[in-house]
This record gives sequence, C-alpha cells and structure tokens, in this order.
Amino acid sequence: MSIAEFVRILGRGPGRSRSLTQEEAREAMARVLRGEAAPESIGAMLMLMRMKGEVPEELAGFTAALREVLTKVPTPDLDWPSYAAGRTRGLPWFLLAARLVAQGGHKVLMHGWNGLSERGHLVRDGLPYAGITSCAGPDEAVEVLARDNIAYLPLENFSPELLRLLQLRADFGLRSCLNTVARMLNPGGAGASVQGVFHPPYRELQADASHLLRLNAMSVIKGGGGEFERNPSKDIQVFGLRDGEPWDMLVPPSQDDARRLNDGETDLARISALWSGELDDPFAKGIVLATAALALDTLGVAEAEAKAAALWAARV
Repeated sequence: MSIAEFVRILGRGPGRSRSLTQEEAREAMARVLRGEAAPESIGAMLMLMRMKGEVPEELAGFTAALREVLTKVPTPDLDWPSYAAGRTRGLPWFLLAARLVAQGGHKVLMHGWNGLSERGHLVRDGLPYAGITSCAGPDEAVEVLARDNIAYLPLENFSPELLRLLQLRADFGLRSCLNTVARMLNPGGAGASVQGVFHPPYRELQADASHLLRLNAMSVIKGGGGEFERNPSKDIQVFGLRDGEPWDMLVPPSQDDARRLNDGETDLARISALWSGELDDPFAKGIVLATAALALDTLGVAEAEAKAAALWAARV
C-alpha cells in the first residue's frame, strides 16, 4: 500500500482538490507509521497540506493515528506540551508555572522537543533549574509523577516515529502540520491540556481539532516563543474547550509592568533563584502566576488567580 491516493486528493488542482476527512487523515498517517509510504509521498502530502492550509479534521486524524502506536504513558491531570523551536523566546518561566500547578496537587505531564536552535535548548536545559525531572521513558515518568506530581518526557523517549517526522523540517525548510499535531498528542490521555502557538490562527484550529478528539478541557494561547506562557502586562485571548464544548475568553492584564517576554536573558540560574526568593523580579513572577492561573482554570479550579498566588506564597 501507499499514500498516493491521499496525495491525489490534496493535489488534483484548483476546483478538484480538497482536504482529507478525519478518517482519511488517520489512515494516511497509519500507513506512514507502518512504513508503507515513500519519503517523497510523505513530503508531498505534508507540503500540499501546508500550501492549502490544514483543517481540524486532518489534524485530528493524524493525532488519532499517532496515539494508536504510542508507548503507554501514565495518565496525568494536565497535559502540557512544549514544542516551540525557541528562536524568539526568553527564559522558560513557564516551567515554574507548571511546577506551581503540580504543587497544588495536580499531576502534570510535560512532553516535548524544541528543535535544534540554541534558544530551543533553553527549555530542556532549564528543567533542573525549575525542579522538574526529565524521564528516560514512561516507566520512570510513572515513578516521578507519583513522587513530584510533575514529570517531563522527551518526545524521543515515547514517540521516536513522530520525532523522525518532525525532523523532516530540515529537509523541507518549512514547518508542517506535524508541529501542531505534536502539541495535540496528549500521550497520557489527560482530560485537560494547555497549548501554546506562535501564529494566532492556530489557536482556533487546535481548539476545533481537540473538540473532534473529544478532549474535555483545553486552553490555547499565543504564548511566549510559541509556548503556553502568558505575558501578564497584556490582555490575551484564550480559546479552547470547557466541559467538551468550544469556549473562549479575553483575559485582562494582571499587572502594569510592561516588558518583553524575551528580554535577552539566557542565565538559567535565574529560574531557580526566582523560585527560592533570591531573585526579586516582579515581571518574571507575574509570568509564572498568570500562566499558572490559566492552567488552573483549565483544570476547573475556582478563583484561579488567587489560587496561583496562594500556591506561590506557600511554595517549597
């Protein structure tokens, strides 16, 4: 078998081509994962989808096929993907937001791959400074989640197939819809997910695809460097799901101190210093609290901003 029939659907030309249905997309990705598709066909399919603009049904179908072959991963309360390339990001303060949510008793599974750029490495390199353990595989993640309520799984340790497909970007010179699929993967099957995007139109696209996949709760924002990380000095439009239904909300600024999320800092020791109280940086603290509050709201926590502030005051 091959995926030629799906390439034909996408590439017949003006007036004849169309998007894939959810089931067609699922079958196309299943064949790719079984090794039944030529590399040239994979590239043609992905780039045709990029040119026409992917649709929720395609993203949901690809995601469903990938989930069917995943190594079993522990089920957390909150899924927190991290797949931005990092070229425009500053320090990954959102790691402390995830830790704060975990301190509130919620199990948080972070997972990701951030490309090969120098700033992309800031996320994984920042994990120990945020007190988050990077796990060698799902078995270790089970133990770490039970102990710390938070764990990070590198993509290559639970879905090397998806990593291989993401790395085709080096051949294309362009991103593909798989960068979006990775954010929606939710490998542990959590009922709630937080997602970041770099390009605003993808907020609604990911929310609609997550609705097709019957996720219960989800928040997606245009965040710092494409991650789920909020600038507290700006209002922000949040899209997603609540109780399985489409939802959106405009969140006002939580502080007046205006600063760019990428302020040029690269010293990861500032992350641990902020947590310990050695560093007094109101804006960085604002990023952590505002991001944690959105995550807590996604989990259904009432008065999420006050809860985030209380968790920060009681952090250990």
